[in-house]
Amino acid sequence: MSQHFNTDGRLNLEQQRKRAKELLPRLKTQDPNATLSQAQWQIAKQLGFSSWPKLKAHVDAIDFAARHPDFAASDEARTTHWRCGNDIAHSLQIAGFKGHFQMLTDPLCMGPVRDVPSAAFRALRSTFISQAFALDEAEVARRVADEYDQLQALANADHSVLWCEADAYDQLFLIRALAGLEQAPRKLELIEVDRIPGVERFIGIGQLAPDVLAWLWPQRRLIDDDAVQLAKQAWSAYCEPSPQTLAELAHGTHTALPLLAPALLRQLQELPGIRDGLSLTERLSLTYIAEAGPVPFGRVFAELMAKREPLPFLGDMMFHALMRPLIDGKHPLLTETEPDRDWPRRELTLTPLGHQVLSGDVYWLDHASHERWVGGVCLRPGRPHWAIDGAMPSWRG
Repeated sequence: MSQHFNTDGRLNLEQQRKRAKELLPRLKTQDPNATLSQAQWQIAKQLGFSSWPKLKAHVDAIDFAARHPDFAASDEARTTHWRCGNDIAHSLQIAGFKGHFQMLTDPLCMGPVRDVPSAAFRALRSTFISQAFALDEAEVARRVADEYDQLQALANADHSVLWCEADAYDQLFLIRALAGLEQAPRKLELIEVDRIPGVERFIGIGQLAPDVLAWLWPQRRLIDDDAVQLAKQAWSAYCEPSPQTLAELAHGTHTALPLLAPALLRQLQELPGIRDGLSLTERLSLTYIAEAGPVPFGRVFAELMAKREPLPFLGDMMFHALMRPLIDGKHPLLTETEPDRDWPRRELTLTPLGHQVLSGDVYWLDHASHERWVGGVCLRPGRPHWAIDGAMPSWRG
């Protein structure tokens, strides 16, 4: 039987009926009394539904949302749709949303994030972004200033909706947005999702079809004061030079923001592993390159997003920036071929030191030459630092 997994959330009921008919003969070889309804149940279960009627109801709801993208007509010209990137801007327009679109693109899951006054914070982030992504610093500073100025208007906006998924990029955007508020505004709403029925591997809202965004619309909920206070607490913890308070939040259960803890826990795993000094992103990448190398840079990123990363939070340029220090340092873990090519096409191979670090025989931060940050935690080579042992941080002197 052919597999018909989709990535944008849309399901074709006729196609699923056909799959059930294709499956039935195979079921009959195991049980001669097998019925079409049993085959349909198997298909529904494979797509993440508990029954065929629930699969059909979901498809009907998506179809209705596609035909009536404004059926919950609270999206008006005064509505602001907030997102941590521009990936859904066009799809919202296609789906029939009328409000305007606003972004905070600062990748808070990378680089220094400290509790400093607003001007210093913006300068800190602008400098990091321009250096990490080789962008004009003045242009970056203008964009950062504009985005954070717009974010300050959240407290007094008529109607705002935050669109988020479950990963660290989005959840850090969420707590940064809410932490700047004194209390919940009258009409600030949140759409957040960690899975979509029928999508085998959900990575982010940006992969969804416009009609699926319309289907998500009535699932939004009001942000309350509990969510604002939790966000303030989490943001403060993320900015601290010690990860201990963040770890306590990451191991908790928070009904006000239910997707926050797993994202914080994944972000903690970007601390150096106690055994090898590698972040989880670095370890997953080196492991794949060791298995498949030489392998193109872009394929490493694709492999992580498609299979290995437990909670995908990186864009391709972010991944490239995170991997550069493993290539460009005095004692590299990776070699890169043909630097004149676009970076996704350059082939990566582990150095002997890379193999030693990956096996845990050598500790990466004893040889690294770059400073790295996880929120407010600074990791300096050759200096005592915080590391992660399983899911709990510990001090490595």
